[in-house]
Amino acid sequence: MNTEQFYPLFLQAANVVIDSRKIEKNDIFFAFSGENFNAATLSEQAIDRGAFAVIVEDKDYEDPKNNIFYVPSTLAFLQELAIYHRQKLQIPVIGLTGSNGKTTTKEIIHAVLSEKFNVQYTRGNLNNHIGVPLTILSIKTEHEMAVVEMGANHQKEIEFLCTISKPDIGYITNFGKAHLEGFGGVEGVIKGKSELYDYLKNNGRTILVNANDPIQLEKTKDYLQKITFGNAESDYQFELFSEQNFVGLIYKNEKAVSKLTGEYNFTNLCAAASLGLYFGINFDKIIQAIENYTPTNMRSQIVEKGNKTLVLDTYNANPSSMAASLKNFITFEGSKTIIIGDMLELGDESEREHLAILKLAQDLGFDEIITVGKIFRKVNRSPLSFEGTAALTEYLKANKISSKNVLLKGSRGVALENVIEFI
Repeated sequence: MNTEQFYPLFLQAANVVIDSRKIEKNDIFFAFSGENFNAATLSEQAIDRGAFAVIVEDKDYEDPKNNIFYVPSTLAFLQELAIYHRQKLQIPVIGLTGSNGKTTTKEIIHAVLSEKFNVQYTRGNLNNHIGVPLTILSIKTEHEMAVVEMGANHQKEIEFLCTISKPDIGYITNFGKAHLEGFGGVEGVIKGKSELYDYLKNNGRTILVNANDPIQLEKTKDYLQKITFGNAESDYQFELFSEQNFVGLIYKNEKAVSKLTGEYNFTNLCAAASLGLYFGINFDKIIQAIENYTPTNMRSQIVEKGNKTLVLDTYNANPSSMAASLKNFITFEGSKTIIIGDMLELGDESEREHLAILKLAQDLGFDEIITVGKIFRKVNRSPLSFEGTAALTEYLKANKISSKNVLLKGSRGVALENVIEFI
């Protein structure tokens, strides 16, 4: 079975899934196997549950009469099918990556463009070598545009994801201290993320540029096919403003205020608004999209709980995003407690970066600083340093936080959201 032979069957199916628990009628199930489990054993069960077809990499389970097809590698076939499908699509695809703000930016772009177009986009955090193909394969004939998020933690990964998504417009949110271990330092981050620029330039595609970012300006200075926002010479100029704890933007004297906190989200809003204007969406519709977008993914999310304001930013953390969150949170009115968790994948720089964040927090003068995680525990020997959320939970059961405002910020692996109910 090759992609060209299978493609007509793909077009008849509803969706592509890799989790047998999520199979619905007319889905295609890719039986991904691990070291300790052969998912091909679920192939007949998948057909019984209504799957239209099953792809297995164990020849013993091949049964073409029941649409169970063998391929040498389910992952490779998934990627090849996505590439084949992408070549058939005649709609603009927007690709984005960056160290911070990818998912929030993607969601705001989707909200803005959806005011005029039927837009498919990356769901959740499906932004890797499996998630990007799944996103491409989810694009149907009714979609008029797609927004694809691409994540990476090492060199050549963005380059590969571009061969699958083939973006017509690309945007890098920023270059920060994320995944330093895999990229080999900040310069490695810049090089790795810039693989998106390389693809766009080599294929004559369009680059969206934040003209206030010197790295973006330098990397795109000799390239003419771009959309710019930020400075006075840009295609689109926006002004920053804030209302209470929320960030907003002004365009030609018209205001749009979001439900996002932090000035660092201003450029995310600008990127979405710029693409909206570029694709001919009236600014009143863009205002509507920005004001109606409500973050629910633990990214810059504000939650009122009793008499407290909680800022939930527990999905990801690195030194760049952590510093930005702390500097934003100190501007909140009233007493402030921060609960900050370990920042993972920093390699040899880990302890030094954690110590720098701890010092920043101390210098900013928060009423209470609580750290969670083994790395923070090494650099913070205060009684309010905990190795994990379980220990912090026990502390919070006996010691209520008195501050009016509480920030929770840490890497996904720390799972700080587990302590929310005890605050």
